[in-house]
Amino acid sequence: MNQSINPHDLGAHATADDLFTPVDPAAFNAVSPPIFQTSLFTYDSYEAMEDVFAGRTRNYIYSRGDNPTVREFELLVARLEGAEDGRAFSSGTAAITSTILSLVQAGDRVVAVRHLYNDVYRLLVKLLGRLGVAVDFVDPADHDEVRKALSGAKLLYLENPTSFVFELQDIAALSAMAKEAGVTTVIDNSWATPLFQKPIQHGVDIVIHAASKYLGGHSDTVAGIVVGSKEAIARINATSYPYVGAKLSPFEAWLLLRGMRTLRVRLKEHERSGLLLAGRLKEHSAIARVRHPVFQDHPGRATLTGYAGLFAFDLNPDIDVARFVNSLRDIRLGVSWGGPETLVVPAKVALQIPDRMTSFIRFGVSEQTVRFAVGLEEPELLWSDLQQALHAAKR
Repeated sequence: MNQSINPHDLGAHATADDLFTPVDPAAFNAVSPPIFQTSLFTYDSYEAMEDVFAGRTRNYIYSRGDNPTVREFELLVARLEGAEDGRAFSSGTAAITSTILSLVQAGDRVVAVRHLYNDVYRLLVKLLGRLGVAVDFVDPADHDEVRKALSGAKLLYLENPTSFVFELQDIAALSAMAKEAGVTTVIDNSWATPLFQKPIQHGVDIVIHAASKYLGGHSDTVAGIVVGSKEAIARINATSYPYVGAKLSPFEAWLLLRGMRTLRVRLKEHERSGLLLAGRLKEHSAIARVRHPVFQDHPGRATLTGYAGLFAFDLNPDIDVARFVNSLRDIRLGVSWGGPETLVVPAKVALQIPDRMTSFIRFGVSEQTVRFAVGLEEPELLWSDLQQALHAAKR
């Protein structure tokens, strides 16, 4: 929590391999990092261009591949996570898809925790299934089940905590099992961010973020990033990134760099308000359960150094979900999270998805569960809104 996240510090810590050339060093004396809003880069001679294409020198070619502003963002997140390198994408799902495709092929098997993000669930079941890749979903608390599933697998996919129901995992223990079995470990760290959890320190190989959430922090961009060893990122660059085409634009990278300058103070406010409201909801007569990591006596808490403002609660059976949501005045109904605004998503809505292929249905999420993303508004305002809506929704 005490390390600087000023992107301009990168130049002092990066090596020659970390930064491309030529970017005018004087440009980075600006208070804000510049936006290199260009699609391509030119060369002074045939020989200079050939050296780059042949791999003898490193330089920028085309912004679908690399761009100086995007590179600043990649190196910043890698540094915060304690990783060697990073690759940014146009969405979190693109980062996840490209990472998984770089690691598996037909005949391989993936092990994943249950209750993972719905679109990742569909990716594993629908797309990878068509490509001949099998997937086993496991209860991360059952280490015997996980150890058995890892035998012969290629990839272990984690979220700590998991989506919507916020189950914790002992990522250090699971990573150790995976290493023993020769399995690569990937985790989505969007909830905690690098400031509240550093999975690489606990043995995880590759870390992914939906940068649209807390990293950006302003609900104005969609982006993703994966960080890990130079070897892992090189494999993504060689096998999936150039061909998927899901590049991050320079302007969105600049928005992310801007957002990350306030990441520390924003997260502390999300945490403060989230813990306050979670505690009050836990004592409210209309609430059956609050699904927040702070209330879980689990080894998975040991890797967390703070708590994000995203959690869920289960309404009592006598509370009408639709009426509760419709009675909210200041809290909005909407997907995503991590921005200034407070949002709710009722599981009952997600359970209506037509093809029925969701982790909610597969692993059983109650219709009474509501995900709650605490924003940056005054918490007493939010509490007043919750109270009146709960009262109005009683059957």
